[in-house]
Amino acid sequence: MSALGLVLIVAGVTCVFCWVASLLTKDTSWVDRLWSIVPVVYVWIFAISVITNGHDAARLIVMAVVVTFWGLRLTFNFARKGGYSGVEDYRWAVLRNRMSPAQFQLFNLFFIVLYQNALLVLITLPAYFAAQHPTALTLWDLLFGVLFLLFLIGETLADQEQWAFHQEKARAEGHLEPGFVTSGLFRYSRHPNFFCEQAQWWMIYCLGATAAATSGLGFFGGALNWTIIGPVLLSVLFIGSTKFTESITAAKYSAYTDYQRRTSMLIPWPPRTTAGQQL
Repeated sequence: MSALGLVLIVAGVTCVFCWVASLLTKDTSWVDRLWSIVPVVYVWIFAISVITNGHDAARLIVMAVVVTFWGLRLTFNFARKGGYSGVEDYRWAVLRNRMSPAQFQLFNLFFIVLYQNALLVLITLPAYFAAQHPTALTLWDLLFGVLFLLFLIGETLADQEQWAFHQEKARAEGHLEPGFVTSGLFRYSRHPNFFCEQAQWWMIYCLGATAAATSGLGFFGGALNWTIIGPVLLSVLFIGSTKFTESITAAKYSAYTDYQRRTSMLIPWPPRTTAGQQL
């Protein structure tokens, strides 16, 4: 069986599990609980396929190792917030109240389960692309690997700042002005953790593109290739999800509108003193 075929089988089993589990538990966060786990499995499947075929697997090992770091960090952060203790994403509850039961179940099946699991496959396909073009490591690989780790550190810092704020807010019995974190990295981006999350997967795309480009495919088909659909769709998902999350936050906290005016949505940028275009 090919590595891609095995990945698709694992993804299919994951979809069935998430859908059945959501019906039995009436909890639609099962994909969230596997979000940081299955991509690690997929990338290692691609890496192992190169190793067992006797090709140069250095790039695939780098990709698998950094994605493993990503998965461990994200799993830890999700666990400490209670994600594995039956806590459902609050946004799903909001949507459930806005839809009929039938509408929400269709949304659950086609978007939460099928689309998001498909996306988790798509963002790992640059590793499959690299496996199809096993070439020696280059300085570009070093650059993209280092950038991945820098974005990983950035996301770790942002999540820790957010965690510390909410812990302090809990000690204040929910009353801590302005109600949301605005200091540290959040002074420069309303969602620095989201920005770093996307950037890491763009670096995985760049690593796969480097493999193809150095194998002789050139720019089109190599540096710019079809696996770009993964990080593009991930960014589209994050932007849509962020806007929905912010609509809930703005309705809850009156000061959030001013924070939106002053602070870039995703790309870290010095805070504005006047209204301007959001990044």
